[in-house]
Amino acid sequence: MDAFGNIYRGKRVLVTGHTGFKGSWLALWLKELGAEMMGYSLPCTTVPSHLDLLKLGTREVLGDILDTELLEKTFADFQPEIVFHLAAQPLVRESYRIPALTFSTNVTGSVNVYEAARKAGSTKAVVSITTDKVYHNNEWEWGYREGDRFGGYDPYSASKACAEIATASYRDSFWNLSEFGKSHGTLLCTARAGNVVGGGDWAADRLIPDLMRAAATGAAASIRNPNSTRPWQHVLEPLCGYLLLGRRLLEGKKEFAEGWNLGPDEDGVVPVREVVARMESAWDKIKVEFTPDPNAPHEARLLKLDCAKAKSRLGWKPVWNGLETVEVTASWYRAFIESGKVNSCADIERYVREARAAGIGGI
Repeated sequence: MDAFGNIYRGKRVLVTGHTGFKGSWLALWLKELGAEMMGYSLPCTTVPSHLDLLKLGTREVLGDILDTELLEKTFADFQPEIVFHLAAQPLVRESYRIPALTFSTNVTGSVNVYEAARKAGSTKAVVSITTDKVYHNNEWEWGYREGDRFGGYDPYSASKACAEIATASYRDSFWNLSEFGKSHGTLLCTARAGNVVGGGDWAADRLIPDLMRAAATGAAASIRNPNSTRPWQHVLEPLCGYLLLGRRLLEGKKEFAEGWNLGPDEDGVVPVREVVARMESAWDKIKVEFTPDPNAPHEARLLKLDCAKAKSRLGWKPVWNGLETVEVTASWYRAFIESGKVNSCADIERYVREARAAGIGGI
């Protein structure tokens, strides 16, 4: 594929967290783009695993980003030109169970990645992935913009907000934009996306995987927060944004070395109940029962992003609306559950074709 100006073809690209849901899709896309990819991550804990189903055959190191010796050795050996940092403890409810490890992984782990990149000396670009939950959430009706206050009620959200602050410190202290091309040659940005869906996600405690596990057995999925509103988007939407940002950083465009929101349009910001209804319409095997838990830990009920900056400056915008996102996602799982087909490559090809038709700049 000739997407993204062929900039990834032959590039040494390191993806942390490549065994996860987002990371596996990014690894596939980078392979399709002709990149020389290396993955660094803990082993995948889900069965099935999207990465295993893809059979990419790419190089990988199975390790923890808290293992500084192994991480730095991987950077030194591979000499990556660009790093996509996705490795994290990504679950809100899990962060209540293991708060210290959540903070260590998401904050110290990110710092370890930046230090390894600094010591390797080969890295020209770092795209660090955080979350829409980095913002102090007032649960208001309008979207948060990149300059809004960071915060976080739960340990996951707070840890990602801390990671944003640590990232800004590294950009100011070691990869200062005024010194780019003089004392250093590295550009660093962050990308903040919302709830992503798509084929191949089998993680625990997530809406779509819970629905699909139940559908595969003919059972009804138990849904705890039907009225919580989130920005839902297909996984390829933010990944396109990450790859666009990586392209600009590799091109040496330092004006892109900052924070970016990558969220859906208004029709993708809907309650859990509506997402479930769309999935039920897309596949008749999906059944649910709503079972609110009054003793569940706090989770935000309303969260939106303002993505005007990415639309105007990066040339990125959502390609698939809410109904298309559900259709593509349900179609992937249905094909896999009913016949064992893995349609990830076909989904990427469709997305690129429709992104170009929609006028996405740089793809």
